[in-house]
Amino acid sequence: MHLIDTLRTRIIAIAEAEGLSEGLARVAVETPRDPTHGDFATNVAMVLAKSAGRKPRELAEMIAARLEADPLIEKVSVAGPGFINLTITADAASAVVRAAQDGAAYTALARTDTPRRVNVEYVSANPTGPMHVGHARGAVVGDVLASILEVRGHEVTREYYINDAGAQVDVLARSAYLRYLEALGETITIPEGLYPGDYLVPIGEGLKAEFGESLKAMDEAEWLPLVRDRSIDGMMAMIRDDLGALNIVHDTFFSERTLQQPLDKVAAMVARLRNEDLVYEGTLPPPKGQSEDWEDREQTLFRSSAFGDDIDRALMKSDGSYTYFASDIAYHDDKLSRGYEHLVDVLGADHGGYVKRMTAAVKALSGGKVPLDCFMCQLVKLTRGGEPVKMSKRSGNFVTLREVVDEVGADAVRFMMLFRKADAPLEFDFQKVTEKSRENPVFYVQYAHARCRSAQRQAVEEFGPDILDGLDQVSLDALTDSGERGLVVQLAGWPQTVVNAADHAEPHRLAFALHDLASALHMQWNRGKDDRTLRFVKADDRESTRSRLALVEAVRAVIAEGLRTLGVTAPDEMR
Repeated sequence: MHLIDTLRTRIIAIAEAEGLSEGLARVAVETPRDPTHGDFATNVAMVLAKSAGRKPRELAEMIAARLEADPLIEKVSVAGPGFINLTITADAASAVVRAAQDGAAYTALARTDTPRRVNVEYVSANPTGPMHVGHARGAVVGDVLASILEVRGHEVTREYYINDAGAQVDVLARSAYLRYLEALGETITIPEGLYPGDYLVPIGEGLKAEFGESLKAMDEAEWLPLVRDRSIDGMMAMIRDDLGALNIVHDTFFSERTLQQPLDKVAAMVARLRNEDLVYEGTLPPPKGQSEDWEDREQTLFRSSAFGDDIDRALMKSDGSYTYFASDIAYHDDKLSRGYEHLVDVLGADHGGYVKRMTAAVKALSGGKVPLDCFMCQLVKLTRGGEPVKMSKRSGNFVTLREVVDEVGADAVRFMMLFRKADAPLEFDFQKVTEKSRENPVFYVQYAHARCRSAQRQAVEEFGPDILDGLDQVSLDALTDSGERGLVVQLAGWPQTVVNAADHAEPHRLAFALHDLASALHMQWNRGKDDRTLRFVKADDRESTRSRLALVEAVRAVIAEGLRTLGVTAPDEMR
């Protein structure tokens, strides 16, 4: 049972029966901060009162009176200016526990009735160096968001855009060529402007193995495209391997060069927009602070301001080549041509200026029919016991993703990258994420799953293996303790958490919810240490034990499915 959705549907039905329709989308059923107020609370009277022309409390009392007859509700009360507090019946609580024991099916209650084809593009780092820890955050956020959208029922493609057509890949090729010369035994000096990291050494060795000394006899115009292709291939193999260490696998790798070969899709896109009077020749005002040096020249511009952007945007540089923005428009046009109904771009912190212009471009390209959602991942600060972590020798100037994963493991990296909202800066402390304490969120959640398994093993030792049989049929009337009820309420909210995480593109909601559920489980476990009557396994009471084991299995199943969605393991034992 998706209890929250059921309650909300019934509350809305009462409002509609009263002729109230304006504002129904804002009606929510949530857990109150103070559990003594009830299991759930709804704002229905607060959001409908104005359009109904009635006082919120008066409207709340009317709706509350109707809800008293609902078989899911044991008690209704009106609080403050018009909030309605709800306490569910024992039967409703039992239905939640039984449903949650199948974690996958219970999570699937979040599936939408209107699935869409969604393209989630994430990472998309230039193939000029190894993944760094900043890429790790975007990689995890994008990957988990894709998983949550799949759970929601959408058809999702995970995509990586390879920036392999710009000047930076020529710089990469020249850097790799120096490593090739080094592999041949020459002493090299890497000049400023080229990539100094040791990660290009294997590519140089590979060039030596394939070409011997033949590249040295060629002019740069001849060897550059050969070295560029091998360098890009080698870097992308490294990037795939680094992402694989985080259990991230993309469905599609889209090459920027395919926008130009064999046909110039950028030019075709610009021509099409020009025919629609969305491209014109004009001038732009100078950027803030550059008025004195600004060259006021005519440029090829896209009318992005007509679609919500601040100003129109240039599509061509002064040398006649296309801007990055023009290539990005053509790339998103290609996504639309592949039939996607929703586009998602997960971006780094340095792409803030990208959002409005690309949102405007997709609106123009799709006639406003396909939304583009852009989500920013803020910077990650690496510390060890509060002290900054030193930079990597291998990369030349930053800490690589692989170094972080190798030290703390993929589980810690994935969970911690989600344990703060993506648009807020994140501190990643190596010391904290390896501690076996409640201060380490990933350990705390995984330990809750292991504790559930421990309770089950204890029960089998005490009563035999059949103690775990038929837990989806056992009576749950004995679950009357406030801590047990708190676990039921948190379980009840899980499907709605998945809905909200998918619809608002906020995967951190799942990490937070799992941490809250784990905290409630640990709290109840610890209460049992002080009060033997609250223990999950009671040696002198088989039936009470079975009721509590049903609850334990529900908690375990939801934690396991939640961690699976986050790409994190759910261990049965932890030492």
